[in-house]
Amino acid sequence: MKAKAMQPRISTITLGVSDLPRSIRFYRDGLRFPTSAKDSDEIAVFITAGTRLALYPLEKLAEDVGPQVAPGKGFSGITLGHNVRKKEEVAEVLAFAEKAGGKIEKPAQDVFWGGHSGYFSDPDGYYWEVVWAPNVTFDKHGHIVL
Repeated sequence: MKAKAMQPRISTITLGVSDLPRSIRFYRDGLRFPTSAKDSDEIAVFITAGTRLALYPLEKLAEDVGPQVAPGKGFSGITLGHNVRKKEEVAEVLAFAEKAGGKIEKPAQDVFWGGHSGYFSDPDGYYWEVVWAPNVTFDKHGHIVL
């Protein structure tokens, strides 16, 4: 019997966080991502266009993956992306994230491939790229159309 192929979809991105209530407040109250999560919850899931963002305590997430995983600091080689509709929105979103408690890692600027982007990090150091790409459009649900 032939194995069924995996469908090309990312349903949830889970971030292991060091202080769950703080991170819930950053995403819920600061960035205003929709959720029903309370500060006392054991996990938080945020509604985003298409993919869900989940927050879970870092140690528990590492434990869930397996004993070979040791939680730690440092660049993991992964960034999260947030596309915007207009070039000037990059700086606006970065300023919004900073006001919410994020840290600007790279200010908004033109990039070599013709777009405009910048980076902020959340309270646990996860890097978010805010990017405007001249050829990217969105459908009525806010999903990127390629």
